[in-house]
Amino acid sequence: MQKKSNVILRLVVLALILFVVNMISSKLYFRLDFTEDQRYTLSRATKDILHDLDDVVTVKAYFSEDLPAQLLNNRQDFEDLLLEYENRSGGNVVYEFVSPNDDEEIEGEAQQYGIQPLVINVTEKDQVQQLKAYMGAVLMMGDRREVIAVVQPGVNMEYDLTTSIKKLSVVDKPKVAILQGHGEPSLQGLVQLSGQLSVLYDLEPLDLKQKSEVPGYIKTLAIIHPKDTISAEEFARIDAYMAQGGNVFVAYSNMNGDLQSGYLSKGTSIGLQEWLRNKDVQMGDQFVVDANSGSVTVQQQNGMFNFRSQIKFPYFPMLSEFPDHAITKGLEGIMLPFVSALSYIGRDSVTQYSPLLMTSERSGLATTPAGVSIDKRWTEADFNHGSQTLALALDGPLVGNQRAKLVVVSNGQFIVNGNPPQQISPDNINFASNAIDWLSDDTGLIDLRTKGVTSRPIDQLEDGEREIIKYINVLVPILLVLVYALIRKQRYASKKQRWMQGNYK
Repeated sequence: MQKKSNVILRLVVLALILFVVNMISSKLYFRLDFTEDQRYTLSRATKDILHDLDDVVTVKAYFSEDLPAQLLNNRQDFEDLLLEYENRSGGNVVYEFVSPNDDEEIEGEAQQYGIQPLVINVTEKDQVQQLKAYMGAVLMMGDRREVIAVVQPGVNMEYDLTTSIKKLSVVDKPKVAILQGHGEPSLQGLVQLSGQLSVLYDLEPLDLKQKSEVPGYIKTLAIIHPKDTISAEEFARIDAYMAQGGNVFVAYSNMNGDLQSGYLSKGTSIGLQEWLRNKDVQMGDQFVVDANSGSVTVQQQNGMFNFRSQIKFPYFPMLSEFPDHAITKGLEGIMLPFVSALSYIGRDSVTQYSPLLMTSERSGLATTPAGVSIDKRWTEADFNHGSQTLALALDGPLVGNQRAKLVVVSNGQFIVNGNPPQQISPDNINFASNAIDWLSDDTGLIDLRTKGVTSRPIDQLEDGEREIIKYINVLVPILLVLVYALIRKQRYASKKQRWMQGNYK
């Protein structure tokens, strides 16, 4: 009887301990994150945005209850993320989950917000069935509303949620102007960049032929891929803007490279190169080539067969190592086709100069005009000019005595989607967005924008290292098999010797 009472007492104590631990863990929520890209750890940008919230954000998540197994984790991850947002925001983020599949009124509400069902094939009892699945959310703050039509798994989940909260919380966004009137792409031609910048800024086109000045409320003026001459009067208006502390982003190439015609030449002067020289930025007149380069797809014929193959093309420098700067934080790979080198020739100690994008040490310079051949045999002698700067930042009194900032990239097309739009590498867009954030003194989303691994460039190895690794891969498995066979042979010989001596153990 005494023994039975002790068992009951211990069970009651254990239940109380579990209850207390559960209560504490619900208040002190945390997760251990062992992923390399810290996928399950909130970025500094998210924490700052949640800390600065001054009103309640209500998240209504429309998730189907009967999601297939491969999508259940997505729902659980989103719920965990919302719980962490709620804790971090001090209760300024609240949420609820509803299932549209169970209620026609809720389903109609979800579709009214723009959350459409996904049709998913599910196999049950050897039969394929189609399931209507909802995985969206609506965020509300006062009378403002943001919709996440489909909650994406992985790092995108935090980005979508945080940027939606940021959009709700910013009432009066800073203004960024995109220069027009000289053949530049419109906002529609910059669909990826404008989509990313619209979280923090209001973008507006600016034609200085029609305006007498750059409006003072503009945080940053972006000059992207102009093709026609910019007049002296327009440059004077840009200088007046910078003299008042205005900041400028320039993406422009003074070179022409045409793969179709196979001809390389210098571009026609539009005045921008001379304007930059007045800011102590000099653009080179030779093409930069880099042994660490991107590839082009070519069609080749072998007998009766045609096939496509990738060929390294040194005129497309691939940049994978970046200096420590807010603009380059988290970047992993940018390719800049047909570029010239930039150099800063200023001598004053007040202006701060920062190189942002640089080629590898195995880089060279190619003169113009010249033809270009995909089949050219490149040698080490073609890459003997060392690292070349392809983008830089200046911070100081560039015009007059007022501090201003300038970012220059020697390529104008690397962020242009064109018409019809073509997808551009995310890091190209991230670099330009980070640059405009830095120019506008708002680096709030840089941590989040470049969070997560997007690509894994293979380390470049010398020929000798490659040969060593190749022989190791071939010889080591053979040696292991031989060693194993030798050990087996020795053990068999020992066993046979014992048997011959009458020892059968």
